[in-house]
Amino acid sequence: MTNLAALQQSLPLPTGSLDAYIQAVNTIPILSAEEEKELAERFRKHNDLRAARQLVLSHLRFVVKVARGYSGYGLPQGDLIQEGNIGLMKAVKRFDPKVGVRLVTFAVHWIRAEIHEFIIKNWRIVKVATTKEQRKLFFNLRSAKKRLGWLTRKEVEEVAEDLGVKPKTVLEMEQRMNAHDTSFDPGPELDDDDHHAFGPAQYLEDRRFQPDTLVENVEHDTQQYEQLHEALKTLDDRSKDILQKRWLATDGKKATLHELADEYGISAERIRQLEKTAMQKLRTVMEKEAA
Repeated sequence: MTNLAALQQSLPLPTGSLDAYIQAVNTIPILSAEEEKELAERFRKHNDLRAARQLVLSHLRFVVKVARGYSGYGLPQGDLIQEGNIGLMKAVKRFDPKVGVRLVTFAVHWIRAEIHEFIIKNWRIVKVATTKEQRKLFFNLRSAKKRLGWLTRKEVEEVAEDLGVKPKTVLEMEQRMNAHDTSFDPGPELDDDDHHAFGPAQYLEDRRFQPDTLVENVEHDTQQYEQLHEALKTLDDRSKDILQKRWLATDGKKATLHELADEYGISAERIRQLEKTAMQKLRTVMEKEAA
């Protein structure tokens, strides 16, 4: 078990109620600078999990404070605190008391990083921030807005300049953040018999069993088989036999690297190299034939 996992399991705090948890962490004494340094050195030099546990416990109230700053994203407060606690434990693991800063100063980056990652993954079904610029905007755009509603062109330029991004990126992020997730399947029927709730699934045509689609699929599969058959002819007998026994066996039984190594009297690693080279050659030949 890793130090982080062991430490996470050793925190005896109430889990059934968020209010009870917050009340409990606020009663844990805050460490002095000398106590913090001593505990950090014990953990760093002697891998003392009790010292690490005490460092974490004394800073849990700070995690709660940071997590509350992200309550506007509509995610459970308990989940935000839990992710922040993971960031705190990562910070404790990496904290070096010789640097001369307090743990709370060092840990804030790790706490926020874990919370940010959790929000990005769970705020919407579709990711709203993928690039570095978009992630920066995601957590700063709300505070940068001067009023409710859409930004004016002047405000867009001001936000872009303040955050060091392009105005186009600001507009794209604003559109993403103001969009709403829509269910793919239709929603429940409305009370009025003349009106029904529709979803995107009802507007898409299912062509899987259309005659032209079936014929097209058969022709595609036949063409792929013929291209593979012709490409196999370009391989030497050993490479062809390796691929056939590894991937093209008619009985569905896949030969292992060690079985083929014993058969050819070479190492399993050599079989793997031959297999890789043969696959690359097949891919190149089939791509040329398809072009």
